[in-house]
Amino acid sequence: MIPLLHPQQWWWVSMLGLSFPILLLLVIGFFFGWLLLLKFKLIYISLLALLMGYKSIAVFIGFNAPAAFTIEKQSGTIRVVSWNVARFIELARNNNDGSHTRKKMLALLKAQEADILCLQEFHTSENPGFYNNISTIREKLGFAYHYFPYDKDGDRNYYSSVIFSRFPIVDSALLRFPRPSQPEALVQADIQINKDTIRVFTTHLQSQRFDKADYTRMQKIKSREDSLVYHSIPILAKLKRAIVIRSLQADIIDEVRNNSPYPVLFTGDLNDVPNSYTYFKVRGDMRDAFLEKGYGLGSTFLGLSPTLRIDYIFTDPSLAVTQYKREKKNYSDHYMLVADLQLNYP
Repeated sequence: MIPLLHPQQWWWVSMLGLSFPILLLLVIGFFFGWLLLLKFKLIYISLLALLMGYKSIAVFIGFNAPAAFTIEKQSGTIRVVSWNVARFIELARNNNDGSHTRKKMLALLKAQEADILCLQEFHTSENPGFYNNISTIREKLGFAYHYFPYDKDGDRNYYSSVIFSRFPIVDSALLRFPRPSQPEALVQADIQINKDTIRVFTTHLQSQRFDKADYTRMQKIKSREDSLVYHSIPILAKLKRAIVIRSLQADIIDEVRNNSPYPVLFTGDLNDVPNSYTYFKVRGDMRDAFLEKGYGLGSTFLGLSPTLRIDYIFTDPSLAVTQYKREKKNYSDHYMLVADLQLNYP
């Protein structure tokens, strides 16, 4: 039901969707509880609830068997990496812990041998005192092509999403989301792979923008300190705002994606869970790489909750997913996603 209700009018229903893992556990718990108590008539209530939520359950859990990821690529496949790199942790050139983590992140990226690399919360600089990550990735990781839209400023420090490719980028475009939102955009590149062309999108949608004060409030709510209502109101207000803005961004993405003359590959940090309006609107009829080859809950975000899957790789039905994995390295606050895709899949 939640994916069908637009958050502009039904934001409170969308907010309830954030508690889906808890609700699912409760329903399953009641099911087995009624079973143990031999309350067979009450079991049907739990079964009905599970049936009503089948669509959300189907996108929440990966039901595939665990499988090892093979680094060597099969003939006719391309490897895609998507990662929210959190500005590579350190912006300025130095020798602190952040710079060491940045080196580990670059080494991990290189080890994937990706053909297309999509990074969100990306930073690069023309200031010699800061890291030029565009130059580093092109030279050390061997990407001949990239598209990184940015606005010049006096600091010469630039932030956005970026697409790197080993194949030629024959066209590109940038679509800025309307205000109010954070200064992010939908980045698009048409990539020619042999005789085929695919349209690649990457983006970072509106986050909750929680700050230190909000995390302090959450801790007080958990420990039941002070007034729960007092601490909850600012958090709920930010959740509502972000949910509504993301729904509008999702509507825009849906329209742009539907106008593509080429098969679409979409990657990004949607900042929303699989049973949300945003997820279903952005995904449309595309394949979810995690659901195709992943297993378990597939969480991608390290903070707040161990069940949060908010980063995705979606592919056109003509692009089959042959492999998928999460790189569970705690370098960024998000896990890296890797998928192998087979072109010209019937």
